[in-house]
Amino acid sequence: MRFLITGGAGFIGTALANYLVRQGHTVRVLDDLSAGDRNRLDPAVNFTRGDVEDKPKIWRLLNKIDCVYHLAARVSVPESVLYPREYNKTNVSGTVAIMEAMRDAGINRVVFASSGAVYGEQTVPQVHELLLPRPTSPYAVSKLAAEGYVHTIGEVWGIETVSLRIFNAYGPGQAIPPTHAPVIPQFVRQVLGSGSVMIYGNGEQVRDYVYIDDVLRALVAAARAEGISRQIINVGTGVGTNVSELVRLIEKVTGRQAKTIVNPSVPGGVSSLVADTRQARALLNYEPQVPLGQGLAWLIERDPQVSI
Repeated sequence: MRFLITGGAGFIGTALANYLVRQGHTVRVLDDLSAGDRNRLDPAVNFTRGDVEDKPKIWRLLNKIDCVYHLAARVSVPESVLYPREYNKTNVSGTVAIMEAMRDAGINRVVFASSGAVYGEQTVPQVHELLLPRPTSPYAVSKLAAEGYVHTIGEVWGIETVSLRIFNAYGPGQAIPPTHAPVIPQFVRQVLGSGSVMIYGNGEQVRDYVYIDDVLRALVAAARAEGISRQIINVGTGVGTNVSELVRLIEKVTGRQAKTIVNPSVPGGVSSLVADTRQARALLNYEPQVPLGQGLAWLIERDPQVSI
């Protein structure tokens, strides 16, 4: 098949692009490199630097494409609180631009990478796709709005659409920026480097951490599965781990003792966010395969940046 991956030089996009070309597919990547790294892409990937709102460039990249993976987005919850307009521009306006370009180019399938963050605070142990979303950050709002545009425009213009609500993805190659770093690679690097692990809130916040290989299984299946247009599908493990438990597991895997600092004055986000994966099992034949302990071990083994 022939794929275009927007945001394809980011963490998930790079893993997806490299996997697909190694399976013999043709892959084009569009990324503005605001957060991505083109050097991690397989040489067989056709890379173009550009913005998702540059429709003439998108039109050229869409020539003879079978399916679009729309992954381009700003993804930091804390950053979105500071810069909501920028998040709206990239995550919402950029999504509409991609859909318009697909319409004009006659492309009939898109897989949109959404986020479990759209659920916000819920009262059930596992969140399912029929719950009313309660986003608690501009990032989550932007992802929910983009979902609405993708599915509504798809209905109006006859484009097959599916949105994957991906939970806390982690794995080798995930960037660790100096501010707003993802939890797992940041904690692992701090423990291995004898630094301090900062825990916000009470440390009891529960999250569903899903290894990148499991995310790829869902993404690949979503491009091929029949009868899933307009569907919203959770991608997680169904297993919740609180922050304090995560630190203890990292200690076990690394053989090091963490130096933790608890800062209850800074909110730690919603109390619990764990995926109900029954929809993914039914529609994508998706079965998460990597337990958190194994994923942490592979991260340490395969990603030298966490040891820096």
